[in-house]
Amino acid sequence: MKKATLAMAVLSLALGSAQAAKITVWTHFGDQEAAWLQSAAKAYGAKTGNTVDVVAVPFGDIRTKMINGASKGEGPDLVVSVPHDWIGEMAAAGVVEPMDKYVTGAAKSDIEKVGLNAFTYKGKLFGIPLFAEAVAVVYNKKLVAKAPTSWASFLKTAQTLTDPAKGQYGFLADLANSYMNYGVISSYGGYIFKNNAGTLDTKDLGIGNSGAEKAMEFLNDLRYKYKLVPEGVDGQLAKSAFVDGQLAMFLTGPWDMGDIKKAKIDYGIMAFPTPPGASGKWSPFVGVQGLVMNSYSKSKAEAAGFAKFLIEANSVAAFNKAGGRIPVSKKAKKSLATDPVVVGFGKTIAMGTPMPNVPEMGSVWGPWSNAVNLSTSKASPDYGKILDAAVKEIKSNIK
Repeated sequence: MKKATLAMAVLSLALGSAQAAKITVWTHFGDQEAAWLQSAAKAYGAKTGNTVDVVAVPFGDIRTKMINGASKGEGPDLVVSVPHDWIGEMAAAGVVEPMDKYVTGAAKSDIEKVGLNAFTYKGKLFGIPLFAEAVAVVYNKKLVAKAPTSWASFLKTAQTLTDPAKGQYGFLADLANSYMNYGVISSYGGYIFKNNAGTLDTKDLGIGNSGAEKAMEFLNDLRYKYKLVPEGVDGQLAKSAFVDGQLAMFLTGPWDMGDIKKAKIDYGIMAFPTPPGASGKWSPFVGVQGLVMNSYSKSKAEAAGFAKFLIEANSVAAFNKAGGRIPVSKKAKKSLATDPVVVGFGKTIAMGTPMPNVPEMGSVWGPWSNAVNLSTSKASPDYGKILDAAVKEIKSNIK
């Protein structure tokens, strides 16, 4: 009887050892966000018996290391996190695992649609969205008591508060920044690649269409017609003016909120109003970051389990407290409803458009950014000629 009991105990220990797994996680997180991930790894280990080894890898190295090393057994089981616009290249290289069979039911329904769309490539979900960012108009409540929601009221407010002689400005933005101003372009009907039911047609470029031309004219008007944005203004100058109390409204993202809070500015956050004559509402670019699984992992079930553990609403809310990122978990956002940054940028994220996640986007940024810069660097240039040249260059670069 004692021999049988001993045999059963040995068998139980052996089974326990066989079931336990070691999961390797790469992350570029630092400071408090890294501490959040380490804490979650310990909690998951205590819950499951698995070991989670968190390894710091510089952000700029992750994509290359995964593409070059995953098939050789040199990659992690999970990466926390990658931007969604890497997904097309990584999926094409075969190093990220589709997550559709792991993210289902309540877990999937809790993720905002913009996050799921961002990580969907060729009809498959290649990651689990964690957080997102988009630009919005941040305003100084001391100067702007009530957020202007129409273009007419926005323009009136901005012009009334602009007095360059006194160093006072109503509205500033980096007009030459194509990413920052995509919301204007989309509102007039411009686009990068045509979206056909969730599939991007890389042969159908919309940055040179009539809507894109109207958008360039509007951006140009902000400087030369409405006299709001002087030449030479970029994002850094705009932020400096805002934290110094010299600027009423400016276009920025959640990355600047730390400095704004330190300056003790009483701020509000709103969407940019629909521009005059636009065919649709302002819809900014959305960048989403999420968790991806190595397709060569030997512990996929365990890695997926840890990934789903990380995106539970209470875990995501704790992640927000650690670094201020805007979650795409509906439940987490609801629990953070008193946070003005989450609420304000959460609205523009929800109304935004994910940046294209296809590899061909790499051929777009240079020519397109140059076209936006040329369109806003002097009064009333030939927008059609500038954009046509950009489209021609992009098409020649896409193989």
